[in-house]
Amino acid sequence: MTTNTKVNFNLYDVIRFPLVTEKTTRLSESNQVAFIVSRASTKTQIKQAVELAYDVKVEAVNTLVQKGKVKRFRGRLGQRIDVKKAFVRLAKGQTIDMASGV
Repeated sequence: MTTNTKVNFNLYDVIRFPLVTEKTTRLSESNQVAFIVSRASTKTQIKQAVELAYDVKVEAVNTLVQKGKVKRFRGRLGQRIDVKKAFVRLAKGQTIDMASGV
């Protein structure tokens, strides 16, 4: 893949880490991968970051913001942080192996 596009951000400021759960590993059957991303990142930034970091072709990016739960911490109410998730659909024949680093 050629990197002719100019990137004005750090790739790992956009992509925090891959989301590896039972549900997201089932998504790999349909050429999709899930990531935890920065709340300020856009879909085009996520697409560019995944293409440059993993050397794959991205077809589509869907995002959602999971609101933080209200929990009790030592008897006081607190709230977990909001998390932005990105579901990336890869082009046919493209894969990202998340288990290779294990």
